[in-house]
Amino acid sequence: MSPFKGQTGLKRILNASGYSLDGLRAAFTGEAAFRQLVLLNVVLIPLSFFLNVSRVEQALLIAVCLLALIVELLNSAVEAAIDRISLELHPLSKNAKDMGSAAQFVALTMIGLVWALILL
Repeated sequence: MSPFKGQTGLKRILNASGYSLDGLRAAFTGEAAFRQLVLLNVVLIPLSFFLNVSRVEQALLIAVCLLALIVELLNSAVEAAIDRISLELHPLSKNAKDMGSAAQFVALTMIGLVWALILL
């Protein structure tokens, strides 16, 4: 059992919410890629409300946009953890960072494909 897992109930939920907001703040202030994705979401998500698509299609258009934000948060977390361990160039560190980047590439490709398939 972790010594950091002491809270339960409403106190745990409030703490977790604060940590989540801290993470979003850290990503927004420290990660240019996250800010770019937020801007893309600020454009695409409202645009989805003006398109002549079904609710399911609109939900898919929004979901893939939000998924890219989630992937970027996880990619940034992996990069931060690797950098915390060591800034030394190491093949395993490179692989971890490259895989995070590849995950983000797949997420962005998914945005393009889903939006293209629904709109075309």
